[in-house]
Amino acid sequence: MRKSEIVRHELPEAVWPTAEEARRARWFQPIDLGPVRARTRTWIPAMVPWRATEDGDVTPDVIDWYARFARGKPGVLVVEATGVRDIPSGPLLRIGHDRFLPGLRKLVDAVRDASEGQTRLFIQCIDFLTIRRRPEKAKFFARFLAITDAHRDAMKSRGLTAPEDEDAIRAQLAELDDSVLRDILSEREWQDYAYGYRESVNDTHLPHVASLPEVLPPLFAAAATRARSAGFDGVELHYAHAYTMASFLSRRNMREDGYGGSPEARVRLPLEVFAAVRREVGDDYCVGTRLLGDEVIEGGSRIQDAIYYSREFARAGMDFISVSKGGKFEDAKQPQVGSAAYPYTGPSGHECMPTVRSDARGPFGRNVHLSADIRKAVRTDGLETPIVTAGGVGTFELAESILERGDADVVAAARQSLADPDWFLKIERGEGAAVRRCIFTNYCEGLDQKHKQVTCQLWDRLFADGDNVALSHDGKRRLVAPD
Repeated sequence: MRKSEIVRHELPEAVWPTAEEARRARWFQPIDLGPVRARTRTWIPAMVPWRATEDGDVTPDVIDWYARFARGKPGVLVVEATGVRDIPSGPLLRIGHDRFLPGLRKLVDAVRDASEGQTRLFIQCIDFLTIRRRPEKAKFFARFLAITDAHRDAMKSRGLTAPEDEDAIRAQLAELDDSVLRDILSEREWQDYAYGYRESVNDTHLPHVASLPEVLPPLFAAAATRARSAGFDGVELHYAHAYTMASFLSRRNMREDGYGGSPEARVRLPLEVFAAVRREVGDDYCVGTRLLGDEVIEGGSRIQDAIYYSREFARAGMDFISVSKGGKFEDAKQPQVGSAAYPYTGPSGHECMPTVRSDARGPFGRNVHLSADIRKAVRTDGLETPIVTAGGVGTFELAESILERGDADVVAAARQSLADPDWFLKIERGEGAAVRRCIFTNYCEGLDQKHKQVTCQLWDRLFADGDNVALSHDGKRRLVAPD
């Protein structure tokens, strides 16, 4: 989006319902998600708050985060993307070993208590491939680049010397400008140098990537079994954004082993993962997914792909389909040296979390058309799988109009729920005028990008509760939303 196309949008005026109007509203009606009944069609999607330990364990801060949302009694609350492998992943929750169960059980109990049993709690299960920080130039050429004859030929064609000695070539490459290096390095080598190394599902020359179709179904199945043991009401299989399963669904997946290259092949592993999960947890446990209605990136999947996948998932028996958009590595901004690429900094990232600085369409309900198209196709097949939509929802009127048109069955809100975790409850009580409204500037996303504990700028701007408020590691921000 060019600067000339950017429009600064104001928050839409909000007209809040009375308690009686809210009681009759579609948004506050129950819905069955397979074997689970949610009290209302209000939904808080997964957000990563960076509050776990470095070993992936639940902390008191994690419990406080989710208990605070639960006090607002949403119909469904989804716990952050939680790794299905038992591997280092920083302060992100993990569910790849039984040792994580005690902490996860405490989390479930806290949400049950805070919501008085009125909120259904799901956990989002994720797998991700290796990504590394952008290297220093000298370090990359000294340690990471495999010198080949292609480099020597490219250098010679540009009038450069190309000695046989590898160390000499490495030193020479390290002295060249990026404009020259861009023509000497392969596309993948340039990516590793300029953005940092990142594995792809297409890297089937790597044994651990080639074996993903054998490895992932049992990993997800074991994670779902632990989720059930911990007391969660269901699992959300993370098939969206920049991670492994979404990459299998992408049109950029060109694997030649039967798991890429065509829609039927790309959806194969996601279906096999679901089948493995279903076998382990049974039909009486809620299993759904979050997928992309549009990857946004060049050469990526579009709505017709998402419709095909959603129809396959619905036929297979998934209990809900939650629709998102964008959030990919492929168009992310170049990170600084020493930092890793962040998948919400490019155009696809904006589409995932649109702000008030947008194009003429604006950010509010921007992505609803995707869920509408998916729902229509699933219903045409005679299937009633609930479809969840999200993206720039901050008013009762917008949510209710989405449901009234039949564009979705459930309306989710992340950033508005972060700004005021009580907003659903306030609306139900006829107290909508007291809702603390998100201003959609993505202050929260900026913290996430830096792997800092996520908070909301409104918490500190509007409230000062004294010395008893839990603060972030840097002591500058409160960790829990005010009442």
